[in-house]
Parts: sequence; structure tokens; C-alpha cells
Amino acid sequence: MPLTRVAVEIVRGDVRAAVRRALDGAGWKQAIPEGADVALKVNLGWDLFIPGSITSPLVAESLILELRDRARRIFVVEANQVLEDADRAFERSGMARVCARTGATWVNMSRAPFVRARVPQAAVLERILVPEILREAVLVTVPVMKTHAKTGISGALKNQWGCLPEMRHQHHLVLDDALADLNAVVRPALSLMDATVALEGDGPKSGRPRIADRILCSSDPVALDTVQCLIMGVDPASVGHLTTCARRGVGTADPAAIEVCGTGKDVTSLGFAPAKHNAVSAVELLLRRSRAKRLVFDTPLFGACLLGAKLYYHGWTLLRASSCWRPILAHPVYGPQWRSQGRA
Repeated sequence: MPLTRVAVEIVRGDVRAAVRRALDGAGWKQAIPEGADVALKVNLGWDLFIPGSITSPLVAESLILELRDRARRIFVVEANQVLEDADRAFERSGMARVCARTGATWVNMSRAPFVRARVPQAAVLERILVPEILREAVLVTVPVMKTHAKTGISGALKNQWGCLPEMRHQHHLVLDDALADLNAVVRPALSLMDATVALEGDGPKSGRPRIADRILCSSDPVALDTVQCLIMGVDPASVGHLTTCARRGVGTADPAAIEVCGTGKDVTSLGFAPAKHNAVSAVELLLRRSRAKRLVFDTPLFGACLLGAKLYYHGWTLLRASSCWRPILAHPVYGPQWRSQGRA
């Protein structure tokens, strides 16, 4: 049986060249038919954000430029969270300028039509609402390499979480099975991971940026996340949704069945600091496991909880974000994309 291929490319000053090599190494043209519409599911899950918490506009633009001669139309897609406004993140991140320069079309999936889909062999989500655009376009997921307090890592599989309607947080206690159900229906044809500036520590938001200088690509999202784990220094077998998705046939999580190619093929651990729950995540899980769960999450009291969480992240940003931004803004390759947005 042939090995599943994951391309890992080291960025040596030219992000677009690394993206191109990663795409070619992964055999991207076999995954994307000529003339197809393509939906790029970026990660814009935080409208305050720090580097490493969202897909960088530099990687997104490089990917669009490589795909646009083959694709008919390219859509950049993301959805709101109960705490976050994807449209605001789109504007503040510089992704709006990327779309203006490249001709890609922005779609906030929360404001677009959904269709109901049945999940085969469902564990917890028998039917899910899927954005209609993902039924009409080839899905290319563009996650960031980062830690995640609830799932260990956030990668190609977790990035699809943003394809569900805003109330998806209700499934936080069954994330492993829910992610497997979701990816069984919304499986990306291609995954390209932004590991230029990654995130370690208390991800997926309030962690620490970590320059990793890598682009990963594969047509198998499980295999890509497995290699991501090895680079971060995480045991793939310890990531519940990864093993669950592999068991459900979404892809392979066996390192022995994966061929790593590219300039970063000699995978060595970068020793990422693991995620711990910040105050928002810890309180949410505590309340979800308590007898007060319905009172807190199914009544108007939920609005007060959201306000508290927003205040926490605004406070964290005020006190901590500048120390996260400073080294990235000074970086000769990764800094200019943010400085052009007035971050300097």
C-alpha cells in the first residue's frame, strides 16, 4: 500500500516559494480539478488576535496566487463564533486587502445559506448544518499550527469546527466525536498549514507566538495533523480527535504509513509548550459539567457569560498582547504584513 504523503517545507525568506513547493510535494493538482470553485477555510477565529492565532494574510495570499490559474473562483470563508465577529477579523487582519488584491471573494458562512446533511455512522451529530458553499466548492483548509486547551492541538481537522453554526460550543464536552462526525461530512480535499508563526502555550487564543518557519501540505488532514504533532513534540496518540478521525476512516494517523517529503522532511520536535485552560476555558468546562449547565447556557444568563469572556480577552489583550506582537513585527519576513495594517 502506498504511503500517505505530507509535504513539509522550510521557509527561507520567501513564503510563496515555500507554499508552492509544499503544494507540489503534496500533489495538489490531483486534489483540485481544473476549473473548480475553491473555498479556502482560513482561521479567523479571534477578532482581537495575536500572530499565530489566525491564518496569516501572507500565507493566504501566497496560496491564492498559486491556485488562481487553476481555479474558476476562489472564496475565502470563515464563520462567526458566539464571542467573535469574523467580518471584523477579516478587516483587522489584513485578509480584506488580500482579497482586494487577488480577486478572491470573502464569504462569512454565518450569513450564507446552510444545508442539512446526514452524518454516516454518527457518534454525536446525526445531522449537521453545512454551509452551502462547501457543497458547491472544493474545500481547502488553511489552519494554523497551534496548541488548543480542549483538543491538545488545533490543525487541519479542528479548523473545520468553524464550518458549523455559531452555537457549536454546545458540543465542547464531546469534541473528539463531534470533530470526527464533522470531518466525515466536510473533509477537505487539501490541507495547507500555516506554520510560519505558530502558537504555543494557552492556545488557541491567549498563547505565545512561536516562529516555526514551516508550511505543511497534504490531501490527508489526519496525516497532516499527525506530522504537526511530531513537529510540535506532541504524541499523536494522545490527541483524541486525531485517533477518533483515523478510526472513522477520515485519514491515517500511523506515522509508519506517512511519507514526509520536502526540505523539512527530517522531522524534529520543536518542543512546543502545551496548552492549559485559561480562565474562560476553565470556567466554561466547569459550568458545562455542573448541574447549572442548562441555567447558564440555555437562558439569558448566557449573555452575561459572553460579556464576561469578552472582557477577559480585552483585558488579556491590553496587558499581554504587546509582548506577543513585538518580536513578530520586527521579523523581516513576517512583520510587514502586520505593519501594513498599522500594528507597528
